Amino acid sequence: MGETAEAVVRATLGQFDAHQTRIKRFGHIKHEDEIRSIMEEVSKEGGFVAYTLVQPELREMMKEEAIRLGIRAVDIMGPMMQAFIDTFNDSPKSKPGLLHRMDDDYFRRVEAIEFAVKCDDGRDSKAMLQANIILVGVSRTSKTPLSIFLAHKGYKVANLPLVPEVKVPKELFSVPSNRIIGLTMDAEQLLKIRTERLRAVGLPYGAKYATMERIMEELDYAQSLIKQLGCPVINVTDKAIEETAGIILEYL
Repeated sequence: MGETAEAVVRATLGQFDAHQTRIKRFGHIKHEDEIRSIMEEVSKEGGFVAYTLVQPELREMMKEEAIRLGIRAVDIMGPMMQAFIDTFNDSPKSKPGLLHRMDDDYFRRVEAIEFAVKCDDGRDSKAMLQANIILVGVSRTSKTPLSIFLAHKGYKVANLPLVPEVKVPKELFSVPSNRIIGLTMDAEQLLKIRTERLRAVGLPYGAKYATMERIMEELDYAQSLIKQLGCPVINVTDKAIEETAGIILEYL
């Protein structure tokens, strides 16, 4: 949790003209002797301490040493944990590194979101090989919102629109079928969505994109390709993004 204390200190320093201030971080403290040694050093240097110790005995030792040596010590985590204990009548896990693990999860989600954006609509076919999930389907079957939703859960997702006139990338056939999910929708519902899409972007009603003939052609092509890939297929008609995502994760 040293990263947490350092982040708080740096944020505080930003409010002062403290260019000569030096920050020294100590991590993975497990024994009381380490605290004594650190506090002796701080006393000599004339500084103060910000700490995020979660073990009660180490926090108590830090307080005792701060009083003994006359050092200002700021407990970053203690008041928050005490507030939680007092409010919810619960006890902390007292395990160092839990917040760091949360940070790892955060950065994993950020990386997954960046991956989903990079691989949206088949933009980076080579990256498909690194994807946890590849969504394939005709236009307007919720591929992009599903990709972003799953990315927020930490999954690297690529999506590929299936268009009869466009050859699918060869990389798609190198991916295990259990990592590919086909998405489909009832033709009538797809017609409604595409017609509304035309209206939203100001295109004329009756464009080929939003005709039943074209939709059936695309759905037939997609069904044939999905069968060739041997992957699961989900009908997303009237399904919420969360519901479809739950089904997808069951296949993994």
